[in-house]
Amino acid sequence: MTTQFPDGFLWGTATAAHQVEGGNVNNDHWEMEHAPHSPFVESSGDACDSWNRWEEDLDLVAGAGLNTYRFSLEWSRIEPEEGEVSRAALDHYRRIVDGCRDRGLTPIATLVHFTMPRWLMHDGGWTGPKTGDRIARFTELALPAVKDAAYVATINEPNLMAVQPVIGGMARRGEEIKGLPVPDQAVSEALIGLHHRSTEVLRGAGSPPTGMTLVGIEYIDEGGGAEPLQAARTAMMDQFLTAAAGDDWVGLQIYTAQRFGPDGLIAPPADRQTLAHGMERRPEALGAAINHAASVLPDTPLLVTENGIATADDADRIAFTTDALRGLAAAIEAGADVRGYVHWSLLDNFEWMLGFAPTFGLVAVDRETFVRTPKPSLAWLGEVAKRNGLA
Repeated sequence: MTTQFPDGFLWGTATAAHQVEGGNVNNDHWEMEHAPHSPFVESSGDACDSWNRWEEDLDLVAGAGLNTYRFSLEWSRIEPEEGEVSRAALDHYRRIVDGCRDRGLTPIATLVHFTMPRWLMHDGGWTGPKTGDRIARFTELALPAVKDAAYVATINEPNLMAVQPVIGGMARRGEEIKGLPVPDQAVSEALIGLHHRSTEVLRGAGSPPTGMTLVGIEYIDEGGGAEPLQAARTAMMDQFLTAAAGDDWVGLQIYTAQRFGPDGLIAPPADRQTLAHGMERRPEALGAAINHAASVLPDTPLLVTENGIATADDADRIAFTTDALRGLAAAIEAGADVRGYVHWSLLDNFEWMLGFAPTFGLVAVDRETFVRTPKPSLAWLGEVAKRNGLA
């Protein structure tokens, strides 16, 4: 059975600055990684050394036959102290955009991918009274670097960022974490406000199409779970999708499902969990979450800006992605306006609190030499891109 995608469909893969660059010593996560009793199992350290090896990374993407690369800027490199701007860092990211264009890759740039400068963490963080002005200024600083990108995202997964303080509180109280709890509403509203401030600056400067990227989840009622399910979906997805109604596009980052019963969230069985955060292996989630987003935003173009699986079995990565893409094609056939698919991730990289153990990459990275070894899944996805479909 062949499955085709629309003409001009984007096929790519992604990285994020802190997860691959290495040496991001001036951001909040570096400080948290090195704090006493840190919840991080290890430090990001040199990560994948992509600050120095980004050209090799782009060659891997283009050489496989993909046509799109998503990456992020690191605010703490561009503004290591408030008001102190690194022109060299700005030029570095501009050269990545140019490097994409030189290789025929469509560049998707994200301004904020979770991390913030240390000075911001110590003066209000994302909810601080000055942060709106600060993110507007950072967006102005970043404009020369991203003006030739095809798409610009303001904030990566603000809905997940709003969950993180809730998970932190649960962990401190010793409560069982079965999956993603409902986001902190005050943090959600603050991040939506920051997205709008950044968008205003981008639009005022004639930026490329702008949007934000959100975690998308398939919500499943196992019987009697309709009420907690709806509350969770409203807080986690719908309020953010509604806030994005005026954007040029919305990115969806879809990995898994959540199941609900009368008592709320149900943890997936152990034999269905992937290597990352106890997520359920659920390729069907991609099509389901896209269908839901399209129902909320029928007139807004969508991009799959992340989808993948943390597994040591690359054959299973191919099988998972094949099933996910069939679900995506069905959603498009049903009317969802999806413009592209970006796989997470290009490299086996630093997966936040879990360190380097979860392997999402299409390319393995030697932890000592940084030698890149493409997995069969990279060539496979490149062939899908060349055919613009599944055989």
